[in-house]
Amino acid sequence: MSDHAEPTGPGPSSDGPGTAAAGPPPALPAVGVPAEQALAEIRALRAADRPTHGGRLFAYVYDPAVPGLDELAGAAHGLSAHVNGLDPTAFPSLLAMENALVGAAATLLGGGPGGGAPEAVGSVTGGGTESLILAVKAARDAHPEIAEPRMVVPVSAHAAFAKAAHYLRVALDPVPVDKVTLRPAVAAVAAAIRPETVLVVCSAPSYAHGVVDPVEEIAAVAARAGVRCHVDACFGGWTLPYLRRLGRPVPAFDFSVDGVTSISVDLHKYAYAPKGVSVLLHRDPALRAPQYFAYADWPGYAMINPVVASTRSGGPIAAAYATLRHLGDAGYLELAGRTLEAVDRLADAVRGVDGLRLLAEPESTVVCFAADDPDLDLFTLVDELTARGWHTQPQMAYADLPASVHLTVTASVAPQAAGFGTDLADAVAAARAAGPVKLPDELLALASSLPPEALTPELVTGLAAGLGLTGGVGLPDRMAPVNTLLDAAPPALRERLLVEFVSLLQRPVY
Repeated sequence: MSDHAEPTGPGPSSDGPGTAAAGPPPALPAVGVPAEQALAEIRALRAADRPTHGGRLFAYVYDPAVPGLDELAGAAHGLSAHVNGLDPTAFPSLLAMENALVGAAATLLGGGPGGGAPEAVGSVTGGGTESLILAVKAARDAHPEIAEPRMVVPVSAHAAFAKAAHYLRVALDPVPVDKVTLRPAVAAVAAAIRPETVLVVCSAPSYAHGVVDPVEEIAAVAARAGVRCHVDACFGGWTLPYLRRLGRPVPAFDFSVDGVTSISVDLHKYAYAPKGVSVLLHRDPALRAPQYFAYADWPGYAMINPVVASTRSGGPIAAAYATLRHLGDAGYLELAGRTLEAVDRLADAVRGVDGLRLLAEPESTVVCFAADDPDLDLFTLVDELTARGWHTQPQMAYADLPASVHLTVTASVAPQAAGFGTDLADAVAAARAAGPVKLPDELLALASSLPPEALTPELVTGLAAGLGLTGGVGLPDRMAPVNTLLDAAPPALRERLLVEFVSLLQRPVY
């Protein structure tokens, strides 16, 4: 248990999800307020958030439950918060810490002296999405002669690759995954590679299901075609090496594999650093070179950026450096062991409930399950778990894959895991008693047939009000109707609905 006093009890707080938090006053008052008042306002706003500590939130945050770690990271962040990563010659402290973080990540993932990539280099980015965008940029810019570059990705690859494709105008060639193994067929990956392909992607593991793609085989296919192969280990790169040391069967996925040209790993996930710090590694400096952006054809300073941002705060980098130094290799091994204990207990809890099944046997730090009983509404089950203080992540059905519930398991979950089984059984009984969500037939017909471009602001506002998103402020107590509507909508319409719903929430305070 971390030394933080966030609510961790069995039920949501009165100002938790379902009740809109009181809006803040205007950010720029005519006369400044005392420092303690500003902090008090933030504390009051934070009271409506999901608890980030206590082992009951299975997404978005990573809690090791190490006493004092948050305070250490916060102090380190404060020491370097105003250091600017734009110019490493002006702030060599930040350069030194970045190089240390890259060295630690490369060593863990098969690079550096004695590894499969002794010349491995890298960059510290602001998060996994930025790392993936830069991996795509480096692959694209390495081939300026290709007018319409493409990349091959399993459909289970992180959505950030689609974002990179959209931003960088790289066409996406998705490869389906097997509904049993949840992995792409190597032959299908090979068949998808074209002369215009600049990058092939695999996951270690995939976020949605927690399974490791066949990296060795995919990297070999990419190498034979002369194409870069990026391993997205943002989610599991800091845990898989430790799980292997603890005796779990972990397939080769890092720079020990010939053909792997780049790897991404997030330090703000299982390295337990504060948001947002990720590392993008390349097998050698030549592969990294197209990642840089340099510009001198203007009257200002000559710009050279290794990552997307120019000005970067040194705070997150210093916090990550302090976290790694404090926990050390032995600390991470211990945390991985505690996480494995929690994974095994949660998986056993799912196996012990009639009507539920594991979508995949846990290979990493994810427990993912689906419902086999048509009378058991998975989205209602998620609401029932929320009512019992467990914050899980529902995932919509996709192609021939069913809707599922995703649990990201961290070290802090271990002390809570035993209670999850009891609450899961109770929540399943309550969900069965409630029955499946029944949306009006006309609404379901609309969701399945309406073209995205036909959505008007008035229609979206009406839908939002009908689903409890009243006035675009706050969320309803129960999200099952919203998730049922989204699940019924084709992906293109679902995307448009999400954009419009979030747009209703994001309105300025005047």
